[in-house]
Amino acid sequence: MIIPRLALKNLLGAGLRTWLNVVVLSLSFVLIIFLQSLYKGMGDQAKQAKIDTEFGGGQYWHESYDPFDPLTLEDAHGVVPGPIQEKIDEGKATPILVNQATIYPEGRLRTILLKGIDPQQSVVNLPSKFLVQEGEDIPALIGARMAKNTGLKMGDIITVRWRDAKGTFDARDVQITQVMKTSVGTVDQGQIWIPLETMRELMGMENESSLVVVAKDTEEIPAVPGWEFKPLEFLLADIESLVKTKTAGGSIMYIFLLSLAMLAIFNTQVLSIFRRRKEMGTMMALGFTRSKVIQLFTLEGAMHSVLAAIVAAIYGIPFLVWFSKTGWALPEATEDFGFALGEKLFPVYSIGLVVGTVALVLMVTTIVSFLPTRKIARLKPTDALRGKMS
Repeated sequence: MIIPRLALKNLLGAGLRTWLNVVVLSLSFVLIIFLQSLYKGMGDQAKQAKIDTEFGGGQYWHESYDPFDPLTLEDAHGVVPGPIQEKIDEGKATPILVNQATIYPEGRLRTILLKGIDPQQSVVNLPSKFLVQEGEDIPALIGARMAKNTGLKMGDIITVRWRDAKGTFDARDVQITQVMKTSVGTVDQGQIWIPLETMRELMGMENESSLVVVAKDTEEIPAVPGWEFKPLEFLLADIESLVKTKTAGGSIMYIFLLSLAMLAIFNTQVLSIFRRRKEMGTMMALGFTRSKVIQLFTLEGAMHSVLAAIVAAIYGIPFLVWFSKTGWALPEATEDFGFALGEKLFPVYSIGLVVGTVALVLMVTTIVSFLPTRKIARLKPTDALRGKMS
């Protein structure tokens, strides 16, 4: 116990030099935890929004369906097989039919995706209830981004033109019955939603769909020929990759801060060893072995991270707790980023993140503190007492 007590006494006795290092190091603690939790919160928020609004518990894709190749959509549909239809009848899945179409807002031509969905479905969080047809006009649902880009609003009637299953062009007027606000741009931008059965009738695709969204927590996923099930791991892979890229990019900032703190601690250790030569000689003369002296100076440097963790907790915990409640208000421009983020971004903290950060900083600080002490191994007590370094 004598070495830890002596190390702490020497560290606190250094005064301002110690506290400057501790403050810089504590900033590294707080920023690492803050940035990492912010990226994790961004990823979790985006994934949850996509799951609730678009992916559910996974999707069955028709074998020809490719959402990234709109030229193949005309052939990317088929009759829903029996095992999947059973899920639909039980309310555990909902079919979606997708095809290309053209609209003419304000006399301009615009290519869109026309999507059909069951107005009574409850699998995904879309306001499909507004697609219940009550009159002659076909009800249509669009997103806020689509409305902004086309100038459409509730009550507007617009002509939609498409090619049916036989390759014949046809057109009908649809009425915008609802403009939905959603953070998921992939169900909004360039898309118009209409009732599924109406779209099947207009397209000549009876009982056909392009994909089927399975409800969350569905356990039994039957294999069906001609239809490929895409699990959430596949559907969310892009978000996972983006968050990892952002996390790696954000690490540059706290690596820079850590480097500054480690440089300060390294210089402090070098200066301390140079100025305390007589003290080291006295300790060796009193019976301290070289390894014990090395332990003492290494522990002094490592204790910077312990004090920094305490200081970081004093001002960091209130800040991080406050931020987790208020969130970070995002500008409206983020709607066009193609990333499913809401109006506010909330960080997500975890015990693993905090413990991992403390362990990382403690390990790096200990290594940096040890490096200058290697010179003590070659130190002779007689030289040290005379103030010399061998």
